[in-house]
Amino acid sequence: MIEEKVALTEGLDLKRRRVVILGLARQGTALARFLVREGAEVVVSDLKDEAALAEPLAALEGLPIQYVLGGHPPSLLDGADLLCLSGGVPIDAPIVAEARRRGIPLSNDAQLFLERCPAPVVGITGSAGKTTTTALVGEMCKAAGFTTWVGGNIGNPLIADLDRIRPTDRVVMELSSFQLEIMTVSPHVAAVLNITPNHLDRHKTMENYIAAKRNIVAYQGLEDYAVLGFDDARARALALETEAHVLFFSGGAEVDEGAYKTNGELVLRLGGVDALICYADEVRLRGAHNILNVLAASVIAGLVGVPVEPMREVVRTFTGVEHRLEEVREWRGVRWYDDSIATAPERVVAALRSFEEPIVLLAGGRDKDLPWDEFAREVVRRVRYLITFGEAREMIARVVEEAMRREGGGGVEGITQVERLEEAVEAAAGVARPGDVVLLSPGGTSFDAFRDFAERGDRFKELVRALE
Repeated sequence: MIEEKVALTEGLDLKRRRVVILGLARQGTALARFLVREGAEVVVSDLKDEAALAEPLAALEGLPIQYVLGGHPPSLLDGADLLCLSGGVPIDAPIVAEARRRGIPLSNDAQLFLERCPAPVVGITGSAGKTTTTALVGEMCKAAGFTTWVGGNIGNPLIADLDRIRPTDRVVMELSSFQLEIMTVSPHVAAVLNITPNHLDRHKTMENYIAAKRNIVAYQGLEDYAVLGFDDARARALALETEAHVLFFSGGAEVDEGAYKTNGELVLRLGGVDALICYADEVRLRGAHNILNVLAASVIAGLVGVPVEPMREVVRTFTGVEHRLEEVREWRGVRWYDDSIATAPERVVAALRSFEEPIVLLAGGRDKDLPWDEFAREVVRRVRYLITFGEAREMIARVVEEAMRREGGGGVEGITQVERLEEAVEAAAGVARPGDVVLLSPGGTSFDAFRDFAERGDRFKELVRALE
């Protein structure tokens, strides 16, 4: 447990260094501002042209930044001291491979932030649940009276706030595999909730994906803490990959140190002392996966000095993060839920297990080259009617139909395939009955039709609220 911590490292002196940023999205924009303040010579490159980047370019107007747009020519690297990647830039891109060949170090906004942050930093990753857990830890720290900064892969890139953070503050970062895969520094408190197949379209293999997640604990020292999901074999195995003090959280096993559920109670065990966080039926969030998120958040918050009372207060009142099993409305006796964040089949399985009611499921989007077998089995067991949409609609319908043949039909009364989300909502309104749940939990990304999962979820909510 800690009260204060000095900056993790001094970090590279950026003054008069030539730093190239690939990708002018949210992270790239914040990083460019930071680098200008640090006195670096900043070059920003993006595959998009000036017209497509009007908004971020306007946000950086007037700053001494050189732009190379519409491509990443090798000449970008001439004289470069550092290459920074935004999250959407794959490490196997030709320009990145050339930088490595030339010996130019790689970094990103998260790494530069961690190297310089004067306050204790919590980093949270996982294939599912990291945003909810990050939000919970942030709320717990605030409830305990700490000035708290929450960001990273969720919301605001924290590097934009670096000059305002004080040593007595608390910092909670969500870290994605895209950020972690090039990082060579780990946070003081690092949590790996779970590791299940995800983003294989980007990482290609599970080995690469696990290696990216491993970086969150791989560079910790003896004074650091790793919080791992005991019930997930891949997360649990990372205990062997870190020098940090390891704690676990579990929904069924009593752990030596950490948090666990037993006899309907959520128990925190730190420093040999057990404390009741709350009773499981007091958790407002739906689903067994959210019990695990609460347990993980409680361990993390305890490690950065949050007493049990503020934890309990937050757990009893926290109703969730937008687009994560978010109840939109009840209409004609049917409850509609937005789970647009579910961009992998495994996340849909967790969502389905959160309901006892008959489910009309809206699934689709763009596939990430992930396995759908468990999804199909769960649909057969739990879904009354399936509506598929987007690029993956035919594939999803096919795997469910195959599972229905194997399982003797199950409870699925019908499958409808449509192209657009608007048609899916219309179809759901037509088949839903009083007492049903209509659940948007796609299993695929939004990139076939929307900018991101949030835009997809917002459109879904707009459509549902317009139902008459």
